[in-house]
Amino acid sequence: MAKFLVIAEKPSVAQSLAKNLSAYQRKDGYLEGNSCIVSWCLGHLAEYVPPEIYDEKYAKWQFEDLPIIPEVWKVQVSEDKKKQFDVICSLMNRADVAYLVNGCDAGREGELIFKRVYDLAGCQKPVKRLWISSMEDEAIQKGFQSLNDGRDYAGLCNAAVCRAQADWLIGMNATRAYTTRYFKRLVVGRVQTPTLAMLTERKEKIEHFKKEAYYKVSLSDGKLAVISENIQSETEAEELRKLCDGTEAVVTRVKREQKKISPPKLYDLTSLQREANRFFGYTAQKTLDMLQELYEEKMVTYPRTDSQYVTEDMKETVKMLAKGMTDFLPFLESGQTGGNIDRVVNNAKISDHHAILPTKETIEKGMGGLSSGKKNLLMLIGQQLVQATGEDYLYEQTEISVQCKEHEFTAKGKLPVQLGFKETEEAFRKYCVKDKKSDEPDNKEKLPEGYEEGRTLASVKAEKSTHYTSPPKMFTEDTLLAAMETAGNKEFDSETEKKGLGTPATRA
Repeated sequence: MAKFLVIAEKPSVAQSLAKNLSAYQRKDGYLEGNSCIVSWCLGHLAEYVPPEIYDEKYAKWQFEDLPIIPEVWKVQVSEDKKKQFDVICSLMNRADVAYLVNGCDAGREGELIFKRVYDLAGCQKPVKRLWISSMEDEAIQKGFQSLNDGRDYAGLCNAAVCRAQADWLIGMNATRAYTTRYFKRLVVGRVQTPTLAMLTERKEKIEHFKKEAYYKVSLSDGKLAVISENIQSETEAEELRKLCDGTEAVVTRVKREQKKISPPKLYDLTSLQREANRFFGYTAQKTLDMLQELYEEKMVTYPRTDSQYVTEDMKETVKMLAKGMTDFLPFLESGQTGGNIDRVVNNAKISDHHAILPTKETIEKGMGGLSSGKKNLLMLIGQQLVQATGEDYLYEQTEISVQCKEHEFTAKGKLPVQLGFKETEEAFRKYCVKDKKSDEPDNKEKLPEGYEEGRTLASVKAEKSTHYTSPPKMFTEDTLLAAMETAGNKEFDSETEKKGLGTPATRA
């Protein structure tokens, strides 16, 4: 009886897949059932070989040999993973295996991991692709019911190949170039080096920063305080203070506006890494590692996504998940969950995977037994779902302009009208005492009432205050990720303008 062979990326994923395929017979390096076999890679089983494998002369680093550009790229299996590679090869070439299923992670790296093993094994059997965004049993079963042709993902695999070859070319050549020129080991990488450049540039700006004083003059009638623009000269500021102190001032304008702030989007990987750093101090790598574990434990959807939306056919699922957050999140009150699902639905803005979500199994199981880090991430993802499907935050902004001796002073205030999604944001912030974010846009600054255009303020008190410019702040992982994202978007915008390329997701 013919069987099919499923190749997963990790043993833990293979076990979940095997369970849903009734492959319970444990063998050395794989699981087998009546109709299928499930085996696994150990991450990247094979990598590009170092330069000395192409030519022995490259064993000695010499600037004259650069650049090293392989005519034909060679891949070899890591020694510590050779045993599992041999298992997979023998399974691929078994006579009773009719076709293969690529069950590696549904992304470009998963494509590359499978393709390298497939090519090294010399296999030519048909390949189908399991493409799922959740490790829940229901998602796995649906995925196997709708397998895709593996050839449809050739472009994604080629993107991974391009990235891997770029890493090799820049890393091997630039590292050898700088090391041989400056006579000490200087490691250069495609991502590492521009990131270090950003850190160095910021450090230099901080070290060479010279603070400068500036001044402000404030007027007060005992209730309302209005402030001047920044004044560079202390003499001018003092003259203005003397000019206005004890004199009359007139309200020249009162402007009231109703404003709104829309709810945030759902999380993609980068935005979640940034928030996890801001709230809990986690590094980007720690967040990704915990997310990957939560994914394999069926508690979150696929983490390596660049999308912040879900598809139309997920509306009922998202509605159920949002509703379930009331009992799941300890800081939410009944009725506080979001219900505007349409806000997060956009098929056009999803490339390979939808935004990161908690799963149905998470709500059913709860967070008992999880580490504090994983609990924090689940709460972060859950509250973001509630916020994203919540109502707008509405507030009234008031701006009062006062004139004194032909100089203008202003005061601004805001008053919430509808908390909307910010009710959840505030509840979560209070719950997470480690949140260090300041200067929130919803800070309440209520101005006194009764001030209208034409009103005279008698005998105002004028005061001068001194302020200083501040140096740029050192990067945190949150702000560094934001800076890298901004730089990448600028580069992409420039590229698209020149070449008419597609979206960042299609270029990935």
